[in-house]
Amino acid sequence: MLDKQEFDRWIRGAVKTLESAKRDFIARDYSWACFKAHQAAEKALEAILWGIGNPQYGHVLKKLVEKLSELGLKIERMIIDDCIELSKYYVTTRYPDVWGEGLPEEFFTEREAKNAILKAKRIVDWVNKKWRELLEKGRERG
Repeated sequence: MLDKQEFDRWIRGAVKTLESAKRDFIARDYSWACFKAHQAAEKALEAILWGIGNPQYGHVLKKLVEKLSELGLKIERMIIDDCIELSKYYVTTRYPDVWGEGLPEEFFTEREAKNAILKAKRIVDWVNKKWRELLEKGRERG
């Protein structure tokens, strides 16, 4: 049984986080835009996992998407690649001790932030598409 309420809660959070990443991009806070792009993708993947009744915990997007694959969802290579790239932004964007010197805010570029936001949007859109497909299959069975 699909949990539409939990899916909706998580996907709304993903969309709001993606909007926040876009505001950080405009403000030229590129490290935060990258981090929030990761968070948007994570919330989207968790949305579908919660929605199908198999919640997962963790921040490695590749592991979350692999779990979806184990559960029978077909995952496009581009989505896997996007997850791998965005996972690199979970720690490096926030903690100074990741870098030999300087601040994370000094190491992320406009291009990286723009790319991260595009990848996160693609993941959010993909999750919404997969969710619609699951709902449709549920209607066919019912």
